[in-house]
Amino acid sequence: MSNKRIVVTGMSINTPLGDTLDGFIEGLLAGRSALSNWKKFDTSRIYSKVGADLSGYDIDAKVRSFEGRLPAEMYKRLRRLVSKAPWSTKLSMLLTTDAWLDAGLASVEFDATLTGVMLAGHNVNSNYSDENRDQFREEPDYVDAWLALHALDTDHASSVSELVGAKGPLTTMGAACASGNVALRYAIDEIRHHGNERFLIVGAVLDMSPMDLHAMALLGAISYEHFHDEPTRASRPFDTHREGFVPAHGGAVLVVEDLEVARRRGARIYAEVLGSESNADANHLPNPSEDGQTRLMQRLLDQTGVRPDQIDYVSMHATSTPLGDLTEARSIRNVFGERAKRLKVNATKSMLGHTCWAAATVEAVAAILQMRAGKLHPSINIDELDPEVELDVCRGNTAVPHDVRYFMKNSFGFGGINCVSLFKRYEG
Repeated sequence: MSNKRIVVTGMSINTPLGDTLDGFIEGLLAGRSALSNWKKFDTSRIYSKVGADLSGYDIDAKVRSFEGRLPAEMYKRLRRLVSKAPWSTKLSMLLTTDAWLDAGLASVEFDATLTGVMLAGHNVNSNYSDENRDQFREEPDYVDAWLALHALDTDHASSVSELVGAKGPLTTMGAACASGNVALRYAIDEIRHHGNERFLIVGAVLDMSPMDLHAMALLGAISYEHFHDEPTRASRPFDTHREGFVPAHGGAVLVVEDLEVARRRGARIYAEVLGSESNADANHLPNPSEDGQTRLMQRLLDQTGVRPDQIDYVSMHATSTPLGDLTEARSIRNVFGERAKRLKVNATKSMLGHTCWAAATVEAVAAILQMRAGKLHPSINIDELDPEVELDVCRGNTAVPHDVRYFMKNSFGFGGINCVSLFKRYEG
């Protein structure tokens, strides 16, 4: 097995808490909620009324903010690509630009043929496609002619590749809500075993449609019965009155790189990526498996040679569903034993809602920033802790000082798709 070490050298974020790393971690540590009533959709005919909504994000202003900070040709490409792209693809290119600058790659020579792109997600431009279907029913000739290209997830990834000039492997990784971690796992393999130097992991903003939201409500997966007048209280992992996850806009990008390559170019290093493991529950329904999650977390520890007592923090998947939260809590207890009661965990979705395909990437950025800050954000909206959740969930509204050297990032997707990653504080 290759012993190449892999590190995170660039990050970016965009949620209603902010589109800068500093603003994002400030909002999390302050216990602020990103949730509101939906503005992007007419919700009069659907059950879902609450989400984290980015529809008011000023894309043009963000594009202009890069003028003078990017090489002239890259800035020109950014303006051209954004002008033609669907909404979510625009956001991914802006996130990529932020991460590219953050990694210091806009101002150095790099091997484009060894730089790859992984889009974490699938059916990303769902609302764009749905709107064009409505237009087709009304008048076929008025659909967006670019739909034939822009509706494809590969176009989303290819636009990012064109923007930065990445000519290495390019693919999309659709694994439901585990997509971000599975994309990271793929990138680890590409760097360790196929000679590539770096990857962009693009956790795209899911442009969900009203139909998507209504179907999830009918399935009983999302919160919709209460909290319409108090949207910030709707996402409540671990609380006895949780009623389902809250769908959310939000995206992030991680730049992961071969450590030796990063060192040669003098890159800032945020964290080390030790590994990522994945398995399946052999069940197409959204019913989480305690056995599958337990086996996976234990396998990751075994593969990386990290002992359970070395883990300082688990960034839980914790979606605020009645079954999901308990299954994950039980699985953690199975792996960590008595220590689980003292193990620090928290639920980023209590503030952000569930960013779906991007969740693992968004929450990895959040976890890395917490590790660097020496503080864990609170899990908010826990008015009455479920007695079966016997973990230190950082309950409350204030940050918790905590030294983190190793952390685990859990992600579990519909269809029994499980993926867990392990990160370490970089120590040279």
